[in-house]
Amino acid sequence: MNEITLTINGRQITASVEPRMLLADFLRERIGAKSVHLGCEHGVCGACTILLNGQTARACIALAVECDGAQITTLEGLRDDPVMDALCRGFHTEHGLQCGYCTPGMLITAHDHLRRKADITPEGIRHAFSSNICRCTGYAGIVRAVCKAADTLASESTISAQETPHGN
Repeated sequence: MNEITLTINGRQITASVEPRMLLADFLRERIGAKSVHLGCEHGVCGACTILLNGQTARACIALAVECDGAQITTLEGLRDDPVMDALCRGFHTEHGLQCGYCTPGMLITAHDHLRRKADITPEGIRHAFSSNICRCTGYAGIVRAVCKAADTLASESTISAQETPHGN
């Protein structure tokens, strides 16, 4: 057993883990992060996507011991995030999900894409999702949902910039 310390969704956690325990299993079984889905267990489908030290990562191909000292954010950790709120509204109104299995990974990927890119285009969104597999939707609703979220966020930032003196 190895002792690790991780900051998960803003909370520091120390635990003993077996050297072969996958990060996805640790997050689901020990922490209760049920948004970390296991699909392919090869890092291909994107269902287990998390933020690891601020970057998207696949929890199914990372060992928990390798992540000692890391900062991890799962979908549960973005509960009060305005970008995630806009994405959830977009996914709801644009029918961006069906069975929901891929949705947590899609939301994390979309959140990362919106956070990093200033110019959001349908082509850019499709490229961002090239590492996430959805077997139900055909991606059209997902792309529309992310576009809608980007528009909402742009509109909200314009409104808040107008409400403050001189846009500061």
